[in-house]
Amino acid sequence: MTAHSKLTARYGTPDISPLTQCNEIVEQLLDHRSVRAFTDQPLPEGTIETLVAAAQSASTSSNLQVWSVVAVQDGDRKKRLSALAGNQAYIHQAPLFLVWLADLSRVSRIAEQQGIALEALPYLESLLLGTIDTALAAQNAVVALESLGLGSVYIGGIRNDIEGVAKELALPAQVYPVFGLCVGYASPDRPAKVKPRLPQEAVLHHETYSAAGEEGVLAHYDERLGAFYEREGMKASGWTAQVVSRLRSVSSLHGREELLGELARMGFGLR
Repeated sequence: MTAHSKLTARYGTPDISPLTQCNEIVEQLLDHRSVRAFTDQPLPEGTIETLVAAAQSASTSSNLQVWSVVAVQDGDRKKRLSALAGNQAYIHQAPLFLVWLADLSRVSRIAEQQGIALEALPYLESLLLGTIDTALAAQNAVVALESLGLGSVYIGGIRNDIEGVAKELALPAQVYPVFGLCVGYASPDRPAKVKPRLPQEAVLHHETYSAAGEEGVLAHYDERLGAFYEREGMKASGWTAQVVSRLRSVSSLHGREELLGELARMGFGLR
């Protein structure tokens, strides 16, 4: 595929100007897709270490590095994690399941060893810092694994029961699972497709935020996304309808509405 064909797939329309700045890395990013069907081909030796090296090369606030990751390859454990995350079959089908963690326990242990109280730790900012660091690290790993010919899909359902996941993975206090990541070789029997994203007009603002013209932009995107689903043999649904359906009821959170209480019980301060 050419760079422009990847760009048109990303936005779901051929009526888009080519990028004036592009290279192989940008093309790889444009070609990202979520893989939900994997072969049973094992990963090459050293893959995990390569992905973690890439993850650790991501930016980290004040170099605090308040994240960790658990690499799960045991079949039984993957099945138990799948049950905790909404019974998503690809969790135990993928040869590797990475559970990405916001980890404030390491800095807590350092302070305890030095007999110092970390007054800033119980504040929401510290929890956000750990969550953001985790996401940056994980996305670096995704870019790396795709460059190696692998595929992946994020699993937000790992937050359906963070206390259950913590018990399964023996997580200490002040550590919580932000999301999971299935990693493996994409199955040719169920090839993943690039899903069109919102037009840049919907997300790019110059100087100040403006929602002018948003309704028309979203209407066009509804048409493009609906056409994509129809081509894939799925129910043709626009994006705006999906947004409302997903967020109109607390039941769609699948247990994640209890996160605040769970985080408090797991040792996080939320001041």
